[in-house]
Amino acid sequence: MDWQTPEDSFPTDFITDAQLRALMGRPPISGGWRDGDPVGERQFTAIGDLTTEFGGEIPNVRIAYETFGELNERRDNAILVFHALTGDSHLVGAAGAGHPTDGWWSEIVGPGRPLDTDRYCIVAPNVLGGCQGSTGPASLSPEGREWGGSFPYLTIRDQVAATARFADALGIDSFHAVIGGSMGGMHALEWGLTQRDRVDRLAVIAAPPVTTADQIGLNLVQLEAIRSDPSYRDGNYYDAPDGIGPHHGLATARRLALLNYRSNTELDERFGRAWQSAVSPLGGGGRFAVESYLDFHGNKFTRRFDAGSYVTLVQAMNSHDVGRGRGGVRAALSTLDLPTLVLGIPSDRLFTLEGQDEIARHTPGSLDGERATRIESPFGHDAFLIEFERVGAQLARLLAE
Repeated sequence: MDWQTPEDSFPTDFITDAQLRALMGRPPISGGWRDGDPVGERQFTAIGDLTTEFGGEIPNVRIAYETFGELNERRDNAILVFHALTGDSHLVGAAGAGHPTDGWWSEIVGPGRPLDTDRYCIVAPNVLGGCQGSTGPASLSPEGREWGGSFPYLTIRDQVAATARFADALGIDSFHAVIGGSMGGMHALEWGLTQRDRVDRLAVIAAPPVTTADQIGLNLVQLEAIRSDPSYRDGNYYDAPDGIGPHHGLATARRLALLNYRSNTELDERFGRAWQSAVSPLGGGGRFAVESYLDFHGNKFTRRFDAGSYVTLVQAMNSHDVGRGRGGVRAALSTLDLPTLVLGIPSDRLFTLEGQDEIARHTPGSLDGERATRIESPFGHDAFLIEFERVGAQLARLLAE
C-alpha cells in the first residue's frame, strides 16, 4: 500500500536518536503539494466538473500527472499506472524541488526495464482526492478556501471516472495495459469493469475484489486516530491560527498502517526485541528498535502527506466492492475476458492471498487460471514495491500476451 524505495525502509535497520530528533520539529500544516510549491516534473490537466456517485459536486477538477516515454503517432502505446494509498505520479526520478521522495518504481519503469519507456508511454496520474497536485481536500473550493471537511465523499468508481475523463483530455482512447498495486489495484479492476473497451490487458497487484469487514475495521482505527486529533478540526485545519495541523493523528495512523505493510516474521527477524536506546529498560527511558522505526516513519510521513487526503482516500478504499450493483463479485469479474495478471503475495497480511485467488478464479482472462500468480517474499504487502525483478518479470509476461 505504500511507496518510495520503499517508504518504510530505514537508512539503517536501527535509526539513531539524532536522526529521529531531526524530524521532531513542527511539520507544515499539510505535507501535501500546494499551489505555489515547486511544480517539479508534474503536468496538470483540467477535466471539468464532476458529480460523484453519491451526489457530490466538484467543479473545475484538476488531475496532476507525469509521463515517461513518448506517445506514438497511433496513440496506442500508452500504459496507465495507478498508485497506492500514499503514492503519487512520481514513478521515476530523484527527490527534489516539488517531489519529497524518490520515484517509487524506478526499477520497473525506464529504458529496457519491464515498463520499457523506449516502447511505451507510461502515464501516472495522482488520483482524485490525492494531495500531490490533483483536486482534493487541500484544494481551493468555489468559496475561495480549502475544501477541508466539506470535500465530497469519493468512491473508487468516482476516481476511475475522473481518470477516464483525464484520458479523454490527453486524447488517449485506449491503453495497452492498465496496472495498479494495492489501492491502485482497486482502480485497475474498476477500470477493467467500467472501461473495458479502453484497455487491452490488466494487472491487479496485491489488491482485493472487495474491502472486507476486517480491513474496514483496521481502516477505522487509522481514521479515528486522525479525526480524534484536536488539531483536525473536522478537516478544516488549513488556516488554523496556531499553524498546527493534525500531525499527531496522521503520524499515529501511519504507524498503524505500517504494521500491516510488512509481515510479522519480517519485523521479528529485523528488530526482534532489540533496544534502540542505550538506556536500560529497567532504569526507564529506553525504547525498542521497532518503536523507533514506527516513530521515525510516522513523523516523516507528516512532512509529505495531507491528513484530509488520507481520510478521503481511505474512505474511498472502504467503498471498494466490484460486485456492488453488478450481481455480486463473481458476476462482475466474469466479464473480464482480457489478459489479466492477478498477482498476490502469500506473506501479505493486509490484502491476503484469498482475495487475489478469488479474483483469478472468476476472471476468464486470468493468466494463471483460477489461482493468482504468487510472489514469494518475506516482505508482506510491500513486496510488490521491493521485489522488482519478480514483479517486473510478471509484468513483462503480461505485456507479451
